[in-house]
Amino acid sequence: GVAAYGEVSEANRERSYPIRVSGLVKGLVIARLEGIADRTAAEALKGTMLYVPRDALPEPGEEEYYHADLIGLRAELAGGGELGSVKAVSDFGAGAVLEIASADGKEVMVPFTRAIVPEVDLAAGRVVVDPPDGLLEAPGEQDDGMDEG
Repeated sequence: GVAAYGEVSEANRERSYPIRVSGLVKGLVIARLEGIADRTAAEALKGTMLYVPRDALPEPGEEEYYHADLIGLRAELAGGGELGSVKAVSDFGAGAVLEIASADGKEVMVPFTRAIVPEVDLAAGRVVVDPPDGLLEAPGEQDDGMDEG
């Protein structure tokens, strides 16, 4: 499937490379970029972000989103009010997480689940966040239910 996207290009679009898949090894795709002939040329690209044209990607299914489409959306609270905007989408192995930055510079990580983010409206440029109690409080701000004294 990787080669089906066609060429990949660097972020500045100055250079692009057709992909040639040469095989699979232990579940990993072995591919070559046309014009990159040896290990030295390949190592020079290490860390370079490569992109495919958006129109080469399939349309996402229902309730599926490309991370790039979520970044920048306003994050609004289900009860009213603005939380901030989506700064990044990450997946550390337990499911996607939205990193939301508020206008005052605070950041919060919100699990990207239907229960916590019940609405994504790309046309309106927003996501609705319905956080469970305690999710948005900083450590030490949460009520532990114990009375002092």
